[in-house]
Amino acid sequence: MRADRLVSLLLLLQNRGRTTARELARELEVSVRTVHRDVEALGAAGVPVRADRGPAGGYRLVEGYRTRLTGLTTGEAASLFLAGMPGPAAELGLGAELATAQLKVRAALPDELGGRAGRVQERFHLDAPAWFREADPVPFLARAAEAVWEQRVLRAHYERWGGRARRELRPLGLVLKGGIWYLVAQARAEGQEQTRARVEGRAAVGEARTYRVSRFLELEPTGVSFERPADFDLAAYWQESARRLEERLRHDVAVLRLSPRARRLLPMRFGSAGVRALAAAGPPGEDGWVRVEMDVEAEPVAVGDLLALGAEAEVLGPPGLREAVARTVTALAGRYGATAETGTGTGTETETGPGPGAEGDMAADTEAEADTEVGGAVAEG
Repeated sequence: MRADRLVSLLLLLQNRGRTTARELARELEVSVRTVHRDVEALGAAGVPVRADRGPAGGYRLVEGYRTRLTGLTTGEAASLFLAGMPGPAAELGLGAELATAQLKVRAALPDELGGRAGRVQERFHLDAPAWFREADPVPFLARAAEAVWEQRVLRAHYERWGGRARRELRPLGLVLKGGIWYLVAQARAEGQEQTRARVEGRAAVGEARTYRVSRFLELEPTGVSFERPADFDLAAYWQESARRLEERLRHDVAVLRLSPRARRLLPMRFGSAGVRALAAAGPPGEDGWVRVEMDVEAEPVAVGDLLALGAEAEVLGPPGLREAVARTVTALAGRYGATAETGTGTGTETETGPGPGAEGDMAADTEAEADTEVGGAVAEG
């Protein structure tokens, strides 16, 4: 640890010039006394550190003491700092390493490139998590990352839809999607798959699956190493899994009439499905409304999703979906004691319950499909 701190101290002095002991202590999260000792250690190692006294004093390196890195263009140097995301790095347990790495690169760059890199950090900020979502608690993320890197088998206790499960996992990679971490891993094969693997003389492991890291209740290293599949491509796996997931979830087609405002909302609410639907739509009618056909999820989820468009959309078909939306709207009106004619409510409760598109069902189905089955047909559910 001290060796790393000495390197960080040296690079801070090289980047900033004269800096007080108090400022260095705050940056390195140590005491002022520790800074004094570390400066002495650098001097003993041959680093020319000078101490200037007085109100404008502090520690500095002798003019000209510098290491330079060549071969980077201006854009490449800037991209190194644009790519660094302190939030995810900290979650992986690499926050300090990222900060030190950026210091090293900044210190090694020529003045012109170093200045450009610094301006990038001042002008661009990457915020990975989605809006209005609390960060997932991921106490086992650093452990998962270590196992991925070292190719070590993990023993997992996992909270999945419908119950809890214990798995022995071969971790292949980590993916950050919309601020949520996922572990891609192979689980020990079971049942017929295990028997088939034994007959074929191969490792008894299943296909790669996707696990939401926040769902792990326990994640313990076994100390057992494994051979990573030579042909496994994490990016290709994730792209294909995402495609399969969308196909499996959005297996129905809804016919809709959309107002001009709903057309603007559709891509935001439904993503690529909304974009495709609008691209294939015909011209609007005289009233400005347009007819579209859009891929949607199963009926209970689709009802809730489509109601988010409010009165700006009408479900034309299929008949079952239109009826489900109508039942839900009627139930909501009854719940609030309101009618379309009066727009007022009695304030009394009714016996009419929510229809099949009720929030509870929608949340449950979405949780089952989206949170625990990311990764398509081979996802852990």
